Amino acid sequence: MLEIDWQTKTFNELTTDELFSILKLRQAIFVVEQECAYPDIDDTDKVALHFSGYIDEQLAAYVRLIKPGITYDYASIGRVVVAPQYRGSGLGRTLMLAAIEKLEECYPGESQKIGAQQHLEPFYNSLGFKTISDMYLEDGIPHIDMLRPYSS
Repeated sequence: MLEIDWQTKTFNELTTDELFSILKLRQAIFVVEQECAYPDIDDTDKVALHFSGYIDEQLAAYVRLIKPGITYDYASIGRVVVAPQYRGSGLGRTLMLAAIEKLEECYPGESQKIGAQQHLEPFYNSLGFKTISDMYLEDGIPHIDMLRPYSS
């Protein structure tokens, strides 16, 4: 089993090296690998919580945790990314379970909404998210909106 050091930081708490690693990983996957030219760095970075998983002091997994009222009326998780060398290891599920737990801790009583790539719908369904929209294109990639209802 992988030993993961989870860290949650605001934008201003990130060191320049941490921010560089996050942006480098996001660019490598979302812009280069997925061949999608879009503004990955946006103003949400400044207000989100940055939830990162480190293995052997190297960034292995990352998401943005966003309070209600910024992206959606609900709390949300975005920019979900796992470093290529950890794909197939179960780290994506581990990341999402940890991110859901942290989001519930930070914003208790809130349902959670995501804009998911459509091909990942079964994965997110397995985590309790339900599809609430038709497919739409976001930067040329099929997406769907999904909601994980708050359960007391």
